Amino acid sequence: MSNEIEAIRRASRRLVRELGFLGHGLAGTTLAPSAVHALVEMARAELSGKEIAQLLLLDKSSVSRLLAKLSEDGLLREESDATDGRKKKLALTRKGTDLAASIDSYADGQVARALAKLDAQNRTLVRRGLEAYSAGLESARLDSPAARPELEIVSGYRPGAIAAIVGLHARYYARQWRFGAVFEAKVAAGLADFVERLGRQSNEIWLAVMGEDIVGSVAVDGEDLGDGRAHLRWVIVDEAMQGRGLGRQLLKKALAFADERAFGETHLWTFAGLDAARALYERSGFSLREEWRGNQWGTDVLEQRFVRSRPDSAI
Repeated sequence: MSNEIEAIRRASRRLVRELGFLGHGLAGTTLAPSAVHALVEMARAELSGKEIAQLLLLDKSSVSRLLAKLSEDGLLREESDATDGRKKKLALTRKGTDLAASIDSYADGQVARALAKLDAQNRTLVRRGLEAYSAGLESARLDSPAARPELEIVSGYRPGAIAAIVGLHARYYARQWRFGAVFEAKVAAGLADFVERLGRQSNEIWLAVMGEDIVGSVAVDGEDLGDGRAHLRWVIVDEAMQGRGLGRQLLKKALAFADERAFGETHLWTFAGLDAARALYERSGFSLREEWRGNQWGTDVLEQRFVRSRPDSAI
């Protein structure tokens, strides 16, 4: 057995124990885990017995006994369907609804307390990992390919974009370069100002989106430098997504926009040591124009300014 498989199995056993599946009740109740899951799912959608069986991966007879017990406990009521007397409509009673709400509150608190012990990066890793692992288990059971969220690059603001972009910058530069509050505040302030100017035709932002996550960004600010110069800003790719050409795709869209808007030059500010980024910039036509020792980001670094002239073919 590989070390990876054993580590995942060990973590899975620990997770099951920590969530209380091996005790006499789950989520602060005296109910069996299957009953707790049924109540949670029924509180979110109107389900038939067949649909509950499919959701919980239980056979028909087990679900029939489960529903009968919930009904006996006053948590569930069954009614004949007005359009088909052979079908039964299932609905939670007031008691069942209250218990489902209590379960949600208990479980929300359990998860919130655990996440509070983790930093933002690990919280994201936990969510993504659980989503991917559960999808992998389902795909293995069904013997089908695992569904993956589609990665797309979209332009314009999306809710949560400011927080996501600031978070990507803050976490990466804190880990790699020990940048702190000064840097994060500077990114947040500049981005907040820019987003308010997004409606103007010389400004645009692109986001790399995977499912509900923003995993990369780049922007062209056509106003803050003046004199027909564009400013390339907030170039960032989630570390988990690096090495897939995403940075190149984002940069390509930004520079195409700058050329279409007829900016004579595009400038960007960075600092020495970001070798992979520098290689990408230089392949895209940027060249180093000046560098100096500075600390505008709150840490002493060798700051650099790169410039790309608009290609003759675009004029």
